[in-house]
Amino acid sequence: MSYENFGLKTEIRAGEISPSSENSWPVTFRDIPLREGEKPNEKTIEIKNDSVKAEPQKYNWKPLTDRFFYWLSWFVLPGALLAFWYLSTNVLHWFNESQLPPPIQVYTAIKEMYLSGDLARHVSISSQRVFWGFLIGSTLAVVLGTVVGLWKAGERIFDPTLQGIRTVPSFAWVPFLLLWMGIDEPPKVTLIVIGTFFPVYLNLVSGIRNVDRKLVEVGQVFGLNHWQMVWRIFIPASLPSLVTGLRLGIGSSWLFLTAAELIASTRGLGYVLTDGQSTGRVDLMLVSILMLSFLGIISDFLMRLIELPVNKWNDSFKAG
Repeated sequence: MSYENFGLKTEIRAGEISPSSENSWPVTFRDIPLREGEKPNEKTIEIKNDSVKAEPQKYNWKPLTDRFFYWLSWFVLPGALLAFWYLSTNVLHWFNESQLPPPIQVYTAIKEMYLSGDLARHVSISSQRVFWGFLIGSTLAVVLGTVVGLWKAGERIFDPTLQGIRTVPSFAWVPFLLLWMGIDEPPKVTLIVIGTFFPVYLNLVSGIRNVDRKLVEVGQVFGLNHWQMVWRIFIPASLPSLVTGLRLGIGSSWLFLTAAELIASTRGLGYVLTDGQSTGRVDLMLVSILMLSFLGIISDFLMRLIELPVNKWNDSFKAG
């Protein structure tokens, strides 16, 4: 290899690594003057092999370990509860099978119900009831919550009555719903609607009332009319509260499902719970509880997927 610089032509030649000098590498630099009459200058230096050897690239394990511990953290508490359940029933014998059956017995019950198709049938009908109850209840809550939050007259007309209805226990509605709607699906869905409505309604009203006054003043400065203020300021600013209400509402839907399926029901996870109680099958009761818990986690996860893009613009604290 050669290059020209400041009137010199420099040649660089790498020599062979000899057996006697395995730890060095001879490199010769020969400066050849471009003007005639000047002698070339030659210099040889030894370069240590360990200085020219490429350092092996180390794999960065940190992202992989971080992701592993991230997913592991989701299962720490369920795993601890499962271990306590196993120890208390199989090892320490704090409970007998009529009080708390061991995990393997509950797993066997789940497997039997799955193979017979009963599990899918009960989960399907309960999910349908929760879906329609949540959809109707949240829609009514959004409409009335918007009216009450934006207009004082709406608050005077609707809010006192709704607050009175909210304090009535869920089981108090059961006999009236049976008298008014019979024993089919309408009373069950209606009870879930009642359970869903109030968390969504209260959070939405609170979100509208807590919109920053400066945002409203900015809208007035830009000449927005009433409907433009609602669409461009109040709705976006209250969305985080609405999504929180929806998460609470879907949780309440599963809570009210059990009460709803006490109404002359022969299908659903609430029916499995009461049937297990009446027949002394504690394992069936635990199957119902575990499935309700699992479905609640799935529905809350779906609500969180909706929450992420809604709150993306919100410059709020993010937990580390």
